[in-house]
Amino acid sequence: MDTSLFLCTPKVLYGEGSLHNLAPQLALLGKKPLVLIGGGSFRRSGALEVLLASLPGDYGLFEGIPSDPDVATVELGAQEYRRSSCDYLIAAGGGSVLDAAKAIGLLAANGGRIEDYEAKMPEKAIPPLVAIPTTAGTGSEVTKWTIITDPKRKKKMAIGHEYLMPALAVLDASLTSSMPPTVTAATGMDALTHAMEAYLSDKATLLSDIWSLKAIGLLAGNLLIAAAEPQNSKAREAMLLGQFYAGLAFNNASVALVHAMSRPLGAYYGVPHGEANAMLLPTVLEYNSCVKKDRYADMAKEIRLGSEEPSALVAYVSELLAKLPLKKSLREYGVQEDGLAQMAKDAYENGSAKVNPRKPLEAEVLALYKSIY
Repeated sequence: MDTSLFLCTPKVLYGEGSLHNLAPQLALLGKKPLVLIGGGSFRRSGALEVLLASLPGDYGLFEGIPSDPDVATVELGAQEYRRSSCDYLIAAGGGSVLDAAKAIGLLAANGGRIEDYEAKMPEKAIPPLVAIPTTAGTGSEVTKWTIITDPKRKKKMAIGHEYLMPALAVLDASLTSSMPPTVTAATGMDALTHAMEAYLSDKATLLSDIWSLKAIGLLAGNLLIAAAEPQNSKAREAMLLGQFYAGLAFNNASVALVHAMSRPLGAYYGVPHGEANAMLLPTVLEYNSCVKKDRYADMAKEIRLGSEEPSALVAYVSELLAKLPLKKSLREYGVQEDGLAQMAKDAYENGSAKVNPRKPLEAEVLALYKSIY
């Protein structure tokens, strides 16, 4: 375990109704924001109207950000930021909207193409970004990472730097109540994956361990309730806090093999990120269960399973997935069997696989894919 401590977090505005209290914070960030939203739920819910009423003056609007933002989305957003003469960003939506905002800010500040920053460090920080999550899953509001798809290379680029950190995170659980059960389930499993992988990662730290375990307890204890009872405000708040802690954890400790394997599923077959992670998590947990047994015991204790054996944790996560309204096999997503080998190669070469507690061979990654086909 890495015993170094790293802390990089935005300012946080927390509590139900926080969206209504934004005006004093926004006045400190700039004069004109570019407001970024997704497919329309934020507008339909009336939340966009509340947000715009908090603005002291003019604004730009970039909407329709897809669930899998690509290089074209980022370029269009950066063009709109410049055209509208904005000086900061407000992103409200799921992880895709928040990720797109970071990438748009990266180009607005540094120029070039988003593909450049896979290998090149940015010279300037993004403009101030207000991140308002409306799902309880990615933790993007507190991470330095943006995931952008390059369709030409069929690759999900993971671009990370402290310069991409939001300036302000707004955690208002009331904004997550409109999520349908499938989205609640997928984003919740995504967050649980973040927390568990951060705890098992070779890069885990003393500080990230605290966040990981706190997240695991909150998420495991509330996911089924939140999916079954959309208006249960207590469960919704617990899920939002849990994914927030999970974001802090993996921002400092990284994710691992589940994410290495889920990214090709999104790049080649458009499998939603949270659903891919959910499907892979039990299988990869079982694969890793022969190492770091003490950490499996810690997670089992946090969930209060009654057994500290790795098999108990694997069985619990498997049963959790079985109870959620999510697909359980690659075949159900239209994944082609003859495409598994290329995905295995990509996952094996992914940096997240390198910090997995058990170092897989490419053939083992292929076998893991086949086991859930």
